[in-house]
Amino acid sequence: MKTFDRRTVLRSTAIAAIGCACCGSLSATANASGGSGWSYEGATGPAEWGSIGNDYAACSQGSAQSPIDLASPIPAEFRPAALRWQDATDGQVINNGHTIQVNVPNGSAVKLDGTTFELVQFHFHHPSEHLIDGKALAMEAHFVHRSADGALAVLGVLIGEGTESAALAPIWSAMPQDKAEGAVVPVALKDFVPVDRAQFRYAGSLTTPPCSEIVNWVAFKTPIQASREQIAAFATLFPMNARPVQPLNRRFLLLGG
Repeated sequence: MKTFDRRTVLRSTAIAAIGCACCGSLSATANASGGSGWSYEGATGPAEWGSIGNDYAACSQGSAQSPIDLASPIPAEFRPAALRWQDATDGQVINNGHTIQVNVPNGSAVKLDGTTFELVQFHFHHPSEHLIDGKALAMEAHFVHRSADGALAVLGVLIGEGTESAALAPIWSAMPQDKAEGAVVPVALKDFVPVDRAQFRYAGSLTTPPCSEIVNWVAFKTPIQASREQIAAFATLFPMNARPVQPLNRRFLLLGG
């Protein structure tokens, strides 16, 4: 099968040039923003996000929405995302009403195609938002990075059921049961990275309102593991906080690394 150079392919892939009005604050740019007025079910669920307000129009009208089914990718030659993550002693755990989020101190970043994106926060979804060949995994972690000009790079790490995750343990011990800030905990960022660095790349959006199409997505193909008990503890708080997959449309889904 023919391989593609990622830079050439992505020149023809449209990423909406949405202004920084959508990325002026952490809550606006983070995939699991804590804004009110939307949910994962009923009259304010994903099917209705686009009609809740003008700011959310992209959720129904956008053509480069996330998440997607990571199926039938194009083999590609590109330099893997260069992780410059540093373990920290002071990650702030928050229940924002939609997920458990961990705000991290400055110092961690990812370099993607020559651009540096600083890590701002990471959070979790149950079940996974991205699918692998039509199948969801138990959970997914999203690591949200922002560049100096407001563009986003989000790294998705799939989480399957298996052995207990030492990286999750301090976060789980501190996660508030209700919407609130929790304790400051140590964060072992490097323990969230799969040994196999093969990764999908595509141009997409935030997976929560306002669904802005400003995200460079990197999703690792190989999942990490969490125990059944750890998955159940999160599911007790958030039985379902995953947006359904969206059409790929005219975008390219690449696999390399």
